[in-house]
Amino acid sequence: MLKKLIHKLFLPCSTATLLMEKSIAKTISSREQKQLNIHLKICKWCRSYQEKLKILDDILKRKIQSENKTDSIDIQKFKEKTIKNLKI
Repeated sequence: MLKKLIHKLFLPCSTATLLMEKSIAKTISSREQKQLNIHLKICKWCRSYQEKLKILDDILKRKIQSENKTDSIDIQKFKEKTIKNLKI
């Protein structure tokens, strides 16, 4: 019951997952990071989601770099284009 109350008062899972995705694409504010950290301490589902999100991001980076078609600047451009398309 306490966890449900904390979720609703501080940061719902839907917002937490958005912040996780946003933090991979670009920098989030320190306030957002603190809220996310608090949420992750109490929510095992979001912790699991964050781990999977990091794995997917690492796989994507390795795949792009292994093809030798891009460098770090191209990866950043790809991220920016993805952010724009997601309208984060």
